Amino acid sequence: MTEVGQSIVNGTVDRDGRLTDADPRLLALQLGAGGEAGGVLMIPQLATLARLAQSLGVMVSRNVIAADGERDVDLWVRAFPENGDVRLAIGGWAERQSELVSESQAAERVRDVTQLTADGAWSVDGGLRLMTVSDDLKMVASDDGRSLIGRRLTQVMRLIENDNGDLPLLNALVDGTPFGGQLAELRDGQGARLWLHAAPQHNANGQFSGFSGGFRWADRTITIPPPPASAEATPAPTDGFTNKLDRAIRAPLGRIIAEADQISTQAEGPLTDDYLGYAGDIAAAGRHLLGLVDDLADLQAVETDSVRVASDPVDLADIARRAAGLLAVRALDRRVSIDPPEDDESLMARGDFKRVLQILVNLISNAVRYSPDDAMVWVRLEEEGDLAALIVADQGRGIAPEDQARIFDRFERVDPSEPGGSGLGLYISRRLARAMGGDISVDSAPGMGARFILTLPAITLAPQD
Repeated sequence: MTEVGQSIVNGTVDRDGRLTDADPRLLALQLGAGGEAGGVLMIPQLATLARLAQSLGVMVSRNVIAADGERDVDLWVRAFPENGDVRLAIGGWAERQSELVSESQAAERVRDVTQLTADGAWSVDGGLRLMTVSDDLKMVASDDGRSLIGRRLTQVMRLIENDNGDLPLLNALVDGTPFGGQLAELRDGQGARLWLHAAPQHNANGQFSGFSGGFRWADRTITIPPPPASAEATPAPTDGFTNKLDRAIRAPLGRIIAEADQISTQAEGPLTDDYLGYAGDIAAAGRHLLGLVDDLADLQAVETDSVRVASDPVDLADIARRAAGLLAVRALDRRVSIDPPEDDESLMARGDFKRVLQILVNLISNAVRYSPDDAMVWVRLEEEGDLAALIVADQGRGIAPEDQARIFDRFERVDPSEPGGSGLGLYISRRLARAMGGDISVDSAPGMGARFILTLPAITLAPQD
């Protein structure tokens, strides 16, 4: 390795990923990567660090290797978020011969991670927002066991550096590789610590879409809180039906999906594109069937009036942002943008957090599914007297007046010939909304898109003295 200098090289990346300011050495690296002055930052490792710092809102510091002509350059990069931009301070600049990782070595890394034992599972989307969390982790990390989904991983737990001063998860995020040995401490949960491991996931376009992996408790004395003893926790008559679904369908489907995802990681070695496609199709079909199973369980509950809903203060703006985050990757796959409420918006209502989130995921998912390419889905808030309203509007082909009542019936869809869900989503969502003292309505016309309006009892906050 040959040292070529230790001076700090500075640059600025704006919120759109453009390198708006760069010292000569950084600019030369940008031009060599096919970029241009003032254009989008084309050095993948630096661009990823800049996005990470902007997303997390904290300084990110780590060593990276970037291509510089026929050689690689070893850099130490610090990325500082500042008023929407990211300032880069880059040192090191040590050149060395490229070290290529073979396909077999890459596969071995994935195998090492995916074969680690685990006490539970977790996954995040491309913005590091939690999408799935094992029940034990929910109960330790959250008072209500519900509010983890949609939150950023770093809001739930603090990542701890290893003996080398590295954060394996952030390294993997930059390099696009599996990771293990990431120690983390829960921010709210007895100070519990856990070891994280995961493999990166990618969407149909090959773009990074998150991590999926497992965890092991670092402290085996963790106490798992029992479910709260309340009327809402009383076992419902449908528990037997749900348990039968778990044994007969959910568990086998879960294993099928896990095996298909395992194949997609190519842990046993490289596969041809057609076999990778088969694995992706199997996993997608399995998730679709799991969705149908969940719909059937909810249908059983709402039709026997055994569904339990809470009546708690909830922030519709916050839930809308979480739902939009959970569907961001799906929308990207369909080239649709979701415009959620601004971070400083808030609208308080009375309802059940989990059920409101379920309704919004259904409404936004439908809007994405029926939107044309390059369209926008808007999520807006309104107050209507003693009701709080959340509106999901799309640019789809709209719904004829004669179909607007029918789509809220069981197993009914706007166009049954199109691929999609079970035709139960809107039926269940309306029943849940009404159980919380609200409702769902639609305002649409052919060719003019659709507006679905969820209303719930509003909560008027007393003015502060």
